[in-house]
Amino acid sequence: MTEQNQKQLGNTLWAIADQLRGAMNADDFRDYMLSFLFLRYLSDNYEAAVKKELGRDYPDLEDGDSRTPLAVWYKQNPDDIDELEQQMRRKTHYVVEPAFLWGNITEMARTQDEELLRTLQKGFDYIENESFASTFGGLFSEINLNSEKLGKDYSARNDKLCTIIKKIADGLAQFSTDSDTLGDAYEYLIGQFAAGSGKKAGEFYTPQQISSILSAIVILDCQEPTTGKKKYLESVLDFACGSGSLLLNVRGRLGPNGIGKIYGQEKNITTYNLARMNMLLHG
Repeated sequence: MTEQNQKQLGNTLWAIADQLRGAMNADDFRDYMLSFLFLRYLSDNYEAAVKKELGRDYPDLEDGDSRTPLAVWYKQNPDDIDELEQQMRRKTHYVVEPAFLWGNITEMARTQDEELLRTLQKGFDYIENESFASTFGGLFSEINLNSEKLGKDYSARNDKLCTIIKKIADGLAQFSTDSDTLGDAYEYLIGQFAAGSGKKAGEFYTPQQISSILSAIVILDCQEPTTGKKKYLESVLDFACGSGSLLLNVRGRLGPNGIGKIYGQEKNITTYNLARMNMLLHG
């Protein structure tokens, strides 16, 4: 995807957020929208890994079939499900059952399925509890799908979620979205939400201009700055990492193999989970 298309995707998603959040606090809506974007990433990544694992056994569905290929495979191979899931836990470190995949969630949203909210909550719980705890434990703990901010009762909240998810799906469908693109869109939305949060934005986001300067300083050879940037850093630590944008900026300058380990600490649990999602999105 070109840089221009990436920007268009970011603008499209931001326009959706701006249109749908209504009177909801920007920070609250941010957490919902970014979590759904992350679920899309997890689903795409998982389905691609399963397709590679199953090879020719991966179902090839006809155009217009609203089912996910994995749902078809589960139905056709009930005795092999446990073995497949064990294998995927070893390879991708998590499992997403067919009912919780983004493709199924968006179909439920499109058809205004009254079970969407419950299915989404079960999906978040399943991903957290059925994956390696250190990676996914508590990842969605701050996402309250039963909040009155979404609606006064279950039906209103379910309808709101249907609208939000359908709009996001329609927006993403206009673009070819790989994991890198979704990561860029995630970062873009964090920046946009930060711009509307005033002073509070400093809790979770370092503006790109400042982040760019700081990351350039970090990778300089402190003994001989005139020699330019280092080719490799054993580790990088951000004591107040927010959503992780500064750490990712350093990584971007050195490349995926330019840092041994990346560390970040964050006091705010919501922001901490944003950083975890951000890191996972960027590999």
